[in-house]
Amino acid sequence: MRGTEPGPEGATAPEPHRERDFTTRQAPRGRRPTLEEVAERAGVSRATVSRVVNGQMSVAEPLRKAVEAAAAELGYVPHAAARSLVTHRTDSIALILPESPTRVFSDDQFFPGVIRGVATELDNAGKLLVLMTTGSNEGRDRVERYAIGGHVDGVMFASLHDADPLPELMLRRGVPVVCNGVLPHSSAPWIDVDHIGGVRSGVGHLIAQGRGKIATIAGPQDMSAGRARLEGYRRALAPTGQRAIIAIGDFTAQSGVEAMRQLLADEPDLDAVFVASDLMAHGALTALRESGRTVPEDVAVVGFDDIALASYCEPPLTTVRQPIPEIGRTLARHMLRLLDGEEVESSTILPTELVIRESA
Repeated sequence: MRGTEPGPEGATAPEPHRERDFTTRQAPRGRRPTLEEVAERAGVSRATVSRVVNGQMSVAEPLRKAVEAAAAELGYVPHAAARSLVTHRTDSIALILPESPTRVFSDDQFFPGVIRGVATELDNAGKLLVLMTTGSNEGRDRVERYAIGGHVDGVMFASLHDADPLPELMLRRGVPVVCNGVLPHSSAPWIDVDHIGGVRSGVGHLIAQGRGKIATIAGPQDMSAGRARLEGYRRALAPTGQRAIIAIGDFTAQSGVEAMRQLLADEPDLDAVFVASDLMAHGALTALRESGRTVPEDVAVVGFDDIALASYCEPPLTTVRQPIPEIGRTLARHMLRLLDGEEVESSTILPTELVIRESA
């Protein structure tokens, strides 16, 4: 006899359980076992199997265990597409990096650090990570169609540029969104680090050493991190009466080389430089060596990030550490809370820390 269906309030009435017949025919080789076959093996109704498979809690524990045992014996695996029709969930979450694949998979260790943090948190929650890059208009269109088409439950963004329309577009279409970095004119919750406080500690370290002409290589000004780090430099320098000396890079090592060369040509007597990323600082050290300057004797250098490369620079780089994997973990935690219907903070700022090495 089959078990009764749920009553009006959704609770499952006690369902008589018969001894399972272990001679029941297995599913033919090469074909998925069905819900009906699991139900027959467990001695319950198809509806009960469906509720167990979809994680509903209204099934009595003995029946749940019988269904789980039968599913294991038959090798039953829920069909993801069919299950998503019931749960309206794909159990997949996208991390979108609005950069080219070449940039994402270069020697910039920010990206793998964030990815590692996100992947760890989602794996612990039993969710799949879908990694997507949008380095071109065509790539952005593909990502938009995929995310809005219901293939993922939510979207996280890192390395955002101001002009990127995707976060707000996703929000308007009802897709949960969490961002790394502040995006102007967007209502999406965001996670970031204390850029201004971190830069002030780095520049303050140079001031405390008596450096009298401190320049900066700032990051791209169409990104919140680039603007905030430049603002931190200006604020730290203001009380000293020193003039701001600024070159702009794009967070790559080559841009650090070029910006440092420009600074040395314009201000050959500068004695310190704060660089808005460790990769650019690595490039700046190369340009300083080319010019015959010694570090830190002639020019002290401070970076920002504390990626692994910082320890291996020549000399090892004094830098502001940002908690890169924790950025990824916090992005994922916020997204999981959103998907569970919980409130999340509209803004979350993680601390930074000055790491002193030999370059300053």
